[in-house]
Amino acid sequence: MRWTQRFLGQIVAGLSVLLALTVILGFAYPAAVWAVSRLGSDSAEGSPLRDANGCVVGSSLVGVDPQVPEGEPDPFFHTRTTGSVADDDAFAPGDPAAAVPTNQGPSSEILASFVEQRRAAVAERENVPPEAVPVDAVTGSGSGIDPHISPAYAAIQVPRVAAATGRSEDDVRALVAVHTDGRQFGFLGAEAVNVPELNVALGLTAPTCTPS
Repeated sequence: MRWTQRFLGQIVAGLSVLLALTVILGFAYPAAVWAVSRLGSDSAEGSPLRDANGCVVGSSLVGVDPQVPEGEPDPFFHTRTTGSVADDDAFAPGDPAAAVPTNQGPSSEILASFVEQRRAAVAERENVPPEAVPVDAVTGSGSGIDPHISPAYAAIQVPRVAAATGRSEDDVRALVAVHTDGRQFGFLGAEAVNVPELNVALGLTAPTCTPS
């Protein structure tokens, strides 16, 4: 009789623990993680950016470089280079594999060649001397899809964007200032310009989306 009571007691205790853990780990914990992931602007939904029509054009967390047909005015700011997936191509626009950080080290002649090609291309696009091109304009970020650029890189793009959009350079600089993020916690890192958000403010739209 006593053995039976102990056995039943163990079964009840085991089932109680199983039920409690099921509620906590199977329902309460996942629900809490789901709720926390959706707090704030940088939520698990990807921080989507919407144009004036309410259409999603990208994410504020992912740097996408707008491309315009050759010969047409270029009215948007450009992100950092995404790198390359080939040893003979300093640029790889539109190739998802280019987001992978390069394995070329500081002593690599291939990387040095890429940097020079990118510097020349950016200098020509922005109509500035090659020595005026900032470092982040010719090198990729660790993620390869950093949405931010330095204020210096944004500054050399202002005249081109102003001319292509018909805005004054002061107006474009004001937009850059609005979309410039300060140092993290006030002392970590450096100021950075969020290119996707800035381009939406300049009128970047989703061509395949129907206005709501």
